[in-house]
Amino acid sequence: MTKSIKVGLIQQSNQAEVEANVNKLIQNIETCAAQGAQLVVLQELHNSLYFCQTEETEVFELAEPIPGPSTERFGAVARRLGIVLVTSLFEKRAPGIYHNTAVVFEKDGSIAGKYRKMHIPDDPAYYEKFYFTPGDLGFQPIQTSVGKLGVLVCWDQWYPEAARLMAMAGADLLIYPTAIGWESSDTEDEKQRQKDAWVISQRGHAVANGLPVISVNRIGHEADPSGHTNGIQFWGNSFVAGPQGEFLVQAGTQAEENLVIEVDMRRSEDVRRIWPFFRDRRIDAFSDLTQRFLD
Repeated sequence: MTKSIKVGLIQQSNQAEVEANVNKLIQNIETCAAQGAQLVVLQELHNSLYFCQTEETEVFELAEPIPGPSTERFGAVARRLGIVLVTSLFEKRAPGIYHNTAVVFEKDGSIAGKYRKMHIPDDPAYYEKFYFTPGDLGFQPIQTSVGKLGVLVCWDQWYPEAARLMAMAGADLLIYPTAIGWESSDTEDEKQRQKDAWVISQRGHAVANGLPVISVNRIGHEADPSGHTNGIQFWGNSFVAGPQGEFLVQAGTQAEENLVIEVDMRRSEDVRRIWPFFRDRRIDAFSDLTQRFLD
């Protein structure tokens, strides 16, 4: 693992045409690489609109195998630019079995590893259980030339257990490609509470595990194809937090942004020496965590 790495975050709005989204992504990836980014992270399901606002069987046509066309294309970008690239794809594994899958490319363009989203929501405007089978690869960091990446996806970011298991398996960074936003009927106070909770949860994972956290969210309004709601206003706010939860960089909530920030990878060791949470964990008393609820 290097002592420090430059990380690029791409906070992008999307349209219905996949090719236009991918072309814009590649331009943004090139922009980050030109600023020295060695690791570039994309948002959740970045090739398309966030299609989970409705349940439509024809949407499965967006899915593709891994390896497949998108892995070939993004792998070629990673190789050409000499970067490690974290992508988020709609994986077709077999007829009737689809996953929300993060694929990590090494700087030579090869697939370093993948992670299948473990926690699948089923809430108004986020009907992901219709599309995605829960992941079965566990919480295993992906080894790359810039370190071991603890890649998780969106809804996973609310679960401290997922972050902890990645950290326990030796992750150097926690990474969350994300698609989250507001429904327009929520009050302004409620919108603020939701966004604050999202940020606090992930900064808490940084503190509890003594690791940097990279969270990349999409931006912009996407209409509800059914017309039953006013769609989702994705709130952006992509950020990097250090191992004490401190903000290293943070995007706004209104516009597309490319962020490049240098992350000191040595700070995790320093912070864990003064806050030795792993040393003091009472693992002898945690067995009940494997239960759904304690009645």
